[in-house]
Amino acid sequence: MISINNLSYYIGDRPIFEEASLHIKPKDKIGLIGLNGTGKTTLLRIINREIKPDGGDVAMPKDTTIGYLNQDLLSYQSDESILAVAMEAFQDAVQIEIRMEKVLRQMESEYSDALMMELANLQEKYEAMGGYSLQAKAEEILEGIGFTTADLHRPLREFSGGWRMRVMLARLLLEKPSLLMLDEPTNHLDLPSIQWVEQYLKSYDGAVIVVSHDRKFLDNTVGRIAEVNDCQIDIYEGNYSFFLVEKEMRLEIQKGAYENQQQKIRQTERFIERFRAKATKARQVQSRVKQLERLERVDQVIDHNAAINFKFEFGQASGRHVIRMEDVNKSYDDIRVFENSSGYIERGDKIAMIGANGKGKSTLLRIIAGTENIQGKVERGYNLVQAFYAQHQIEALNIENDILTELKQAGSQKTEQELRGLLGCFLFHGDDVFKKIKVLSGGEKSRVALAKTLISQANFLLLDEPTNHLDMQSVNILIQALKQYQGSFLVVSHDRFFIEQIANKVWYIEDYQLKEYPGNYTEYDYWVQSVKTAPAPQKEEVKVKVAAPVKVVHDTEDKEAKRRKKQLQQRIKDIEEQIAGLEAEKLSLEEQLASPSVYSNPDALFEVNQTYESVKSNLEKLNEDWLKLAEEDSED
Repeated sequence: MISINNLSYYIGDRPIFEEASLHIKPKDKIGLIGLNGTGKTTLLRIINREIKPDGGDVAMPKDTTIGYLNQDLLSYQSDESILAVAMEAFQDAVQIEIRMEKVLRQMESEYSDALMMELANLQEKYEAMGGYSLQAKAEEILEGIGFTTADLHRPLREFSGGWRMRVMLARLLLEKPSLLMLDEPTNHLDLPSIQWVEQYLKSYDGAVIVVSHDRKFLDNTVGRIAEVNDCQIDIYEGNYSFFLVEKEMRLEIQKGAYENQQQKIRQTERFIERFRAKATKARQVQSRVKQLERLERVDQVIDHNAAINFKFEFGQASGRHVIRMEDVNKSYDDIRVFENSSGYIERGDKIAMIGANGKGKSTLLRIIAGTENIQGKVERGYNLVQAFYAQHQIEALNIENDILTELKQAGSQKTEQELRGLLGCFLFHGDDVFKKIKVLSGGEKSRVALAKTLISQANFLLLDEPTNHLDMQSVNILIQALKQYQGSFLVVSHDRFFIEQIANKVWYIEDYQLKEYPGNYTEYDYWVQSVKTAPAPQKEEVKVKVAAPVKVVHDTEDKEAKRRKKQLQQRIKDIEEQIAGLEAEKLSLEEQLASPSVYSNPDALFEVNQTYESVKSNLEKLNEDWLKLAEEDSED
């Protein structure tokens, strides 16, 4: 469908693409990935004819249509309702509908056969275009990505940038272009909306290119990965998880080829140096010199997966009870958020707060932070030192400071080298650290505020959407940081891979109540799907029976029930201890699998991998057993 051949593009003297190629088939679902600044958005703009390449060509049939969702659409404004804006996708049908209304009004005062004929023709065209069902389709998509029925007739200008972006996405989906290009679409979607878009894209008839840092979203929507790397576009035939495995294999092969070639080069250079002055060896020396000149060099493998090089420090640990909320009530005018809701955070809890936008997740963070007025009680634990990452933290940055100075003033007592290392993890390299805060983009400011939060000496973190504006490399750094953090935290996020990696509990809001699932996101999602697919309970036929004599429950029966309850809880505790042991063993085995001494030895690799699979299988079985026993315990 679209063929990109020998593409070259330069910004000044810096090459972005050099003779790169990409072929997009009619129903391709492609994930476009790469480090920040490698040219992902540039490639989309070249395909969209916004930028002219310096070399090569982009060929496509004349009837190819392109829909492009990009961050520039955040500023789009209109006084029309969001339903009307979305319906702009059907311009031809809308124009026919407008003309039909005019003809009908005209016929009320001056009826004629000509008008009647025109109306009949218009109605026939309108029906052929599916005009009578277009509004229903628009409403379905708008509600699918998070709008309520009441929202549909509100003017677009009343919504924030993120919600306006959703309207633009709805309009693009309704247009159904031959190629749909989405640049970071999940940044402005909540979890239910992300899952809805995933299902929509799976059945989308056209081709799709997605730029996203959301690994789960890519895994669930794309079948090919196009990585922009070293001015080229490398193709991987699979989703993102497949890419990670295949990329590692390619790098290992490249690393081996590079080392072998370097060894041969060194041997050749030693021969040249040794016999350069000998006339009898002149021909052989000259031959080897030409051999080196003609040699096509294998590139050295550069590891872009930066590892975190600092550790969290805080002067004192918190008490066992971090936060205790009891009978909390919160509302905004007539909008209820919480009603007699309670929740508890204990030391060591790493909690992910998930759910749809507007349910009260950010409100809950502010309640816990003590910046929101409520009815009810929120008790803060002993020795609690809190840090809060949210939008207001970004706005609190001193715009006259440079980035490095801003971090130095955070009071962490870290050296300049340590701070530079952390800033490098969040994409501020070299002289970037001396940029003034006031010249940074919104995404860059959010990364600075997040870095400040991470170096604070807090033993309790509140993080509101920390992965927004981060690329995959930076998200990985944040995961590493939170995994080794010894304190407690509550994080609001829609990034499923992120929360799957860092959280040991899941919170969600249902019927104005805070609910908790005592496990990680994978277990929570499995439980939710089980509930959805469980058969509805059968209604039993009500039979009138003669009242039987009241049976007296003896003490022995009561004691037996207590004994069984105690045994059940002991079994749960035993399994939890086994799970903790296996998780530690699994982590140790993963470290061994990543060790060069293991993966370079086939026998050792096979043995460790066998043990790893066995531990993984046992861990899954124990988690299932724990879930069944926990449900049985809650029923009692």
